Amino acid sequence: MTGPNICVSLEGTTVKEMADEAARANIAGADMVEVRFDRLYLKKPPHEPVEDENGEIRHVLPPEDQWHVLEAGEVNADESITSLKESIPLPVIFTVRPLNEGGHFPGTEDERLEIMKKAIASGVTTIDVELSVEDEQRKEILDMASSAKVGIVSSMHNTESTPSASELIELVETHSTEGEIFKFCGTVNDHQDALQIVEACHELRGSKHNFSMMALGNGGDWSRLHAPVLGQALVYATLRSEFKLSNKGLVNIKDLKSAWTLMEY
Repeated sequence: MTGPNICVSLEGTTVKEMADEAARANIAGADMVEVRFDRLYLKKPPHEPVEDENGEIRHVLPPEDQWHVLEAGEVNADESITSLKESIPLPVIFTVRPLNEGGHFPGTEDERLEIMKKAIASGVTTIDVELSVEDEQRKEILDMASSAKVGIVSSMHNTESTPSASELIELVETHSTEGEIFKFCGTVNDHQDALQIVEACHELRGSKHNFSMMALGNGGDWSRLHAPVLGQALVYATLRSEFKLSNKGLVNIKDLKSAWTLMEY
């Protein structure tokens, strides 16, 4: 069975960190990486000492919602896009995630879309375009990407919950033709939410639609781990390897590939 492509989402907050992560992802066997350009506006703070349950002191980063966020004009988009393109050896999904979908971009929607247009003009492999973008602006981005032969991930992110399986299926059937892949990432509040994604994927497998569906939270990794038998075209993984990573719905790329081998996917 030919498995889905694996995309490692880069979590660096500088161009150099992202380039280093991309090199590691390449070695780990990723097919592509996601450049979360909005993360360049985060300023990573120093590690803080924290006492764990065993009374040992560990130095950890504070939660990201406590990190300082730069102003939109403090990042040179042109230079950053050029540097990323020159330093990343894999195909790239270019993403500038807005605040209302769990991202960090601090500027206006027009400023965000302008960066996406710059990325398309640079010849990036694929651009992530949210369904939440206003219709006229969204059409402009999609047309520009199509003309430049840049791939399109049509995406939706729900930071509070996960729709029902029937609603997810309708989303895929409605929007999968707007790009090469339709992506949905929800938030799991209980295992029933996680099962909604698995059920939707199972119903859609073997269809003409290319999709990638997952969630954050405990159980959100189920659709990633079983993606090959659920008909998913693309799976997002991470380079992170901290304890209880699965509770966040994330999966390390090496663990993902090992699981697929173990389950004979």
